[in-house]
Amino acid sequence: MFEKSLYDLIRGLRNHKGNEKEYMQNCLKECRLEIRSQDLDLKATALLKLIYLEMFGHDMSWASFNVLEVMASPKYHQKRVGYLGAIQSFRPDTEVLMLATNLLKKDLTAASTTTIALPIVTLPHVITPSLALSVLPDLLPRLSHTHPAIRKKTIVTLYRLALVYPETLRAAWPRIKERLMDKAEDPSVTAAIVNVICELGWRRPHDFLPLAPRLFELLVDSGNNWMAIKLIKLFATLTPLEPRLVRKLLPPLTEIIRTTPAMSLLYECISGIIQGGILGSGEDADGREEIASLCVSKLRGMIMIDGDPNLKYVALLAFNKIVVTHPWLVAEQEDVILECIDSADISIRIKALDLVQGMVSNDNLVSIVSRLMRQLKVTSAGDRRTANPSGVSPGDSDEDDLEKTIDSAPKSKNQSPPLPDDYKVDVINRILNMCSQNNYGFLTDFEWYIDILTQLVRTAPLPRPVSDVDSLSPSGRSSDGDISERIGAELRNIAVKVQALRPTCVRAAETIISQLNSEAPIGQTVVAGALKPVAWIIGEFCSELSSPEDNLGTLLQLIPKTSSPEPLAACLQAAMKVFSLVAGDQLAPWTHERKSKISLLMARIIHSFEALVLHPNLEVQERAVEFTELLKLTAEAASSQEASTETNYQDPPLLLTQALPSLFAGWELNSVAPAAQKNVPLPEGLDLDEPINSNLNSLLASAESISIPVDETDEFDNYYYQRPAATSLASEPAISKLADGRDEVASSYQQPTEETYLDADILAKRKAERLEKNRDDPFYIQESNSIQRSSTPIHNILQNSNGPDLDVDSIPIMELDLNKLSAGVEHSHSHPQPQTSKPTRRPPRQKIVVAADENLGGSGVSTPRNYDSENSTDAKARAAHSKKLKQSLLGVDSTSISALSLEDDPSAKPFDPEAQQREEAEMARAMKEVERLRLEMQRANERIQVAQGVDAAGTVVKKKKAKKPKVEGQGEGEGAAEVKAKKKKKKVANIDDGEGNAAGEVVVKPKAKKKKAKPAEIQDG
Repeated sequence: MFEKSLYDLIRGLRNHKGNEKEYMQNCLKECRLEIRSQDLDLKATALLKLIYLEMFGHDMSWASFNVLEVMASPKYHQKRVGYLGAIQSFRPDTEVLMLATNLLKKDLTAASTTTIALPIVTLPHVITPSLALSVLPDLLPRLSHTHPAIRKKTIVTLYRLALVYPETLRAAWPRIKERLMDKAEDPSVTAAIVNVICELGWRRPHDFLPLAPRLFELLVDSGNNWMAIKLIKLFATLTPLEPRLVRKLLPPLTEIIRTTPAMSLLYECISGIIQGGILGSGEDADGREEIASLCVSKLRGMIMIDGDPNLKYVALLAFNKIVVTHPWLVAEQEDVILECIDSADISIRIKALDLVQGMVSNDNLVSIVSRLMRQLKVTSAGDRRTANPSGVSPGDSDEDDLEKTIDSAPKSKNQSPPLPDDYKVDVINRILNMCSQNNYGFLTDFEWYIDILTQLVRTAPLPRPVSDVDSLSPSGRSSDGDISERIGAELRNIAVKVQALRPTCVRAAETIISQLNSEAPIGQTVVAGALKPVAWIIGEFCSELSSPEDNLGTLLQLIPKTSSPEPLAACLQAAMKVFSLVAGDQLAPWTHERKSKISLLMARIIHSFEALVLHPNLEVQERAVEFTELLKLTAEAASSQEASTETNYQDPPLLLTQALPSLFAGWELNSVAPAAQKNVPLPEGLDLDEPINSNLNSLLASAESISIPVDETDEFDNYYYQRPAATSLASEPAISKLADGRDEVASSYQQPTEETYLDADILAKRKAERLEKNRDDPFYIQESNSIQRSSTPIHNILQNSNGPDLDVDSIPIMELDLNKLSAGVEHSHSHPQPQTSKPTRRPPRQKIVVAADENLGGSGVSTPRNYDSENSTDAKARAAHSKKLKQSLLGVDSTSISALSLEDDPSAKPFDPEAQQREEAEMARAMKEVERLRLEMQRANERIQVAQGVDAAGTVVKKKKAKKPKVEGQGEGEGAAEVKAKKKKKKVANIDDGEGNAAGEVVVKPKAKKKKAKPAEIQDG
């Protein structure tokens, strides 16, 4: 009498704030009792409350039989609750589902429209192959129901049945096609049919190509935007099969794009044109170009709509597809696309980056990269100042830097949100890809690109600090997230490939290595991965260094600050190469000054290298030991070599001038294609799996226990383990007395104006290079600082109104005097000779040649391939297609539908729903018969072996070999071939047992011999 209704449950749940779980448990207990009642009203109310609680995560599968009871109620309001409970709780593996088959078939044939709709709506949620086979004969007549709502729901339900039981389409397709061709059909039913055909069309478009006239009629005449979207998607799959549809579809699609106010229909129309290949087809070139321009203009308008990021995102998606066929049209929209790069939505930024990377060319490369560089520089300066990788605060910190960091924080908030490090790394990767694609084919100014790389090293996000575990790793690899290593590798690639730019690359490497040294004070470690390739450039092309001694000092300062093994090994190698250049000059006299300088320099290098002799990384340890011992020998030779005087000339030591330089002088290193190493033939006799020494472990173990007696008079021990006094006095003060290398990078007082993405020192260097290039250019007006200018009233007005930043005197003014001009012309006619005394023309600019990678035959392409925009490669399309085939939105495998053909006429052969079961049963019977015959043949074979003297276990297989020499001995007058033939006849005679041939007589003798041999062997055992 006092049972709770659903409304009471909801009100009680709201009243028990903070105690909802206990209240729900009490309600579940009440529902368990109520649902077992015989009163259907009380049972339906309890089921309705269980459905509500099931939405909160409580399981109600235990009430599946009670759900079935409510479904069988004759009252509609109770039956509706039961079917709702079935939708919520029933699954294909529910046990009581088989009991609901007759109930579903009964309700499908009911007279009431509302009752028929209940099983039709429920079937898609609980369908199984056996249930589909059972209800299909009762569901097909509902396609001819008088009520259009029933026909519409039946069509959608049949599609769901087809996903589980594909033979449904073969039976239902004639009636569905009849409904589609009926022009008097209700628009809702037609829309449902179009929806089903669109879902089936991408699987088997050939079956639906004959429906193109009727579908085109619906596209033109129907005013339903949703149906138009589905039809456009369907035609996108049909146009590759029938190219003539392109010319037919262009007028209506163009009209829809121009007139529709619905953004969804506009985008789907553009997307259908792109996916259908209309823009890339060979039919009607004029119309294709017209609709391409129309699509691009509409997409531009979608991007320019403020406040709707969804439209921008889908417009960028469409642009990424159009750029494959019409890159010049997309490149014209560069301004709006670059605006999306600065969007607050990170997904829009990434799609814009995909687009600009696909439309890059010689003309817009500089503008695109400049825009990206400005974006990177916004937050890079503050991040690099506040970063402290080692966790140790520097002892001397400038208060000015702290004030700048504090002041810049509110500005960055007002300008743009902070950029995550992953996004920065992605942008830098795209910049490098755009500039390096086609073997640097889009680059027109390599010096600009080198400045970009220098700036990228400064703006790149710092990697994670290298822990002790990473530093002790045997591989010695740096962290994967360090993008600066790739930037340095790009600079190294240019230095190797472009010989004309090696001096510029070396100067950039000098700037980078000085910056890395200045950014890591004493006590901190250098974590930038760019140190490895930059150190390699300085060592490999040390002859191009502006100041080798200063760079050697910088390398020696960086060695104790470097913790990663690979950059450390590169620094050791580079330091030795630079030292061999500094000390290996054969023409320089061996004076006292040079001798002292070289001795102090070697003492400093030895002091830096000796700390790495016991480094855990074998590569670093090997280089440190080798170079230390070599320098010790060289230092001994230098100290024993007397210096030159005015009367006595002495040559430098040969270890300095010949031995050390010869270690690093050899073949020039060129770039090698990545796939060339795989094609190197393996030498004959080389086994990479064979150990070098099989007793290596024992040798290493015994080496630790061997103790070598040390003799006090041993010269070897005195030289290597007892440092001479002179060397000690010379090396110790040298570390403290030698001036440090140039730590600070020379900066300019000028501020960047247009190129806001470059630092001041890079801008000053570029300006100096530009002035040097244009010094002899007659068309370039030079600045003249020696001319005295006086202040004028207009100058004072401009100065007061614009401030001190405006310098009118810096504006070049050319004075034109017509009298002098005419006099000069007359003078040139009368005296033409002095006119030839002009300065010579500037030599043409050196042509930049980019060397290709060295390659072996068949190793593939050596240069990077062009960047393809999104969804432009066949591999991506195939991957997306296969992914769509494997998984549908309903979570059902629909691959079986693609194997079902609808071309056969089902009316010629009526559909039998039991045909599948009969074929399966017949196949099962055939398999059982085959298995029975196989067993009979196996048993017959066993009987044959027993008749030949071999038991079922096969234990006398070896004794058959002992029979061969006896049989061969019997046939004295016959050949070996004849004896073998008789053996075969014996076996055949054994099987038959009834032949009276001579071969049968021969068969008896070996049997008697076998019987005699068996007991003899048994008795011996």
